[in-house]
Amino acid sequence: MGGARPEGLSAMTDGPGGQPLSVERLTVLYDARCPLCRHLRQWLMKQRQLVPLDLVPAASEEARRRFPGLDHAGTLDEITVVGDRGQIYRSTSAWIVCLWALAEHRPRAHWLTTPAGRPFARATVLAAAKYRSLTAPPCGEGDGDGACTVPGSGG
Repeated sequence: MGGARPEGLSAMTDGPGGQPLSVERLTVLYDARCPLCRHLRQWLMKQRQLVPLDLVPAASEEARRRFPGLDHAGTLDEITVVGDRGQIYRSTSAWIVCLWALAEHRPRAHWLTTPAGRPFARATVLAAAKYRSLTAPPCGEGDGDGACTVPGSGG
């Protein structure tokens, strides 16, 4: 998708001198402990992708290897998407860029970046976060050290 970038997210995709960075691949860091996150991962994998999505458990060894400078604890708190040129999208913007990468949902993603759509996107993210807080096990449950155990993280 040379030259393509999510509309309304230009501040996160501008390169040196304000030039747009193309987005040719996205890595979605998702909470592998969360049932909703795992469901959405499966859903994303089944969609026709205009921009390829790599789905990697947040804070896993793989995520740390790919993005050593990223705040990995923060990626467990909110969905984070990293573009192939270093673009970082979090929370509402991350959900929108995921939809933007999908053939059938790109028009909806564009609408979600408008003044009319952005509040809807934000409300959806807040509802998902509330559901996640009720269904995902809290970090450190039962182990006493407060750390999250993430598949592939080695602890």
